[in-house]
Amino acid sequence: MADNYEVFKEQIYHITKIDLNSYKERQMKRRIDALIAKHKITSYNAYVETIKKNPVMLEEFVNYLTINVSEFYRNPEQWNLLEADVLPYLFNRFGNGLKIWSAACSTGDEPYSLVMLLSKFMPLSRIKIIATDIDKQVLEKAKLGLYNIKSLKGLPQEFISKYFREVNTSTYQILDSVKACVEFKQHDLLKDSYPNQCDLIICRNVLIYFTEEAKDEIYKKFNGALKKDAILFVGSTEQIIQPQNLQFTTYKSFFYKKI
Repeated sequence: MADNYEVFKEQIYHITKIDLNSYKERQMKRRIDALIAKHKITSYNAYVETIKKNPVMLEEFVNYLTINVSEFYRNPEQWNLLEADVLPYLFNRFGNGLKIWSAACSTGDEPYSLVMLLSKFMPLSRIKIIATDIDKQVLEKAKLGLYNIKSLKGLPQEFISKYFREVNTSTYQILDSVKACVEFKQHDLLKDSYPNQCDLIICRNVLIYFTEEAKDEIYKKFNGALKKDAILFVGSTEQIIQPQNLQFTTYKSFFYKKI
């Protein structure tokens, strides 16, 4: 784009309250430039004027900023560790009524995976999970609960048989009994207030898109949202290098305990 990206970031903040300075610039600028080019718009200023007047394009822009790659039981070995070690630890420390937050939950694969895993320990009627994302569109998809068979590839067969109905050969829908366990809300990790007194927070494969400064700020907020000795579960590319600086200690790989 010919005009100034720094000015564009300021304009976008005024319109959406999304701070593009908190995202890795090269990746984000490339995504934004591709979206603008798709509409055959040749400058940032012209695009800003367009989204000011066109609410559909504004919503498209906000949705496009969020990276929605998700699947059930992503990295199954980590879910196995959650089942075999982390959840028993949490039950022992805090009891069975755990307060769990799935942050940046995308299309719901992660919180629904959690519900199904927790159902091995307790009835569905006792499971409640808070699930949040900045993107209204993916939250609507999550509430609908329709998934391509490819996104279920890592999920244990027992869960597919028990908690999904086959819509057609490539599409499955999760049962209402599982949906009822999850409360979906729109939430911006950078500016909205966080839930408190959580026993487990799961935020995976999202913070890789943020700057180091923004990541540290979010980790500090996660720490403040957790009870002492509670657990933060991160993605397989998001190990915290010096967790003690953020008031965490390593519990297991990709699991951090609040000090």
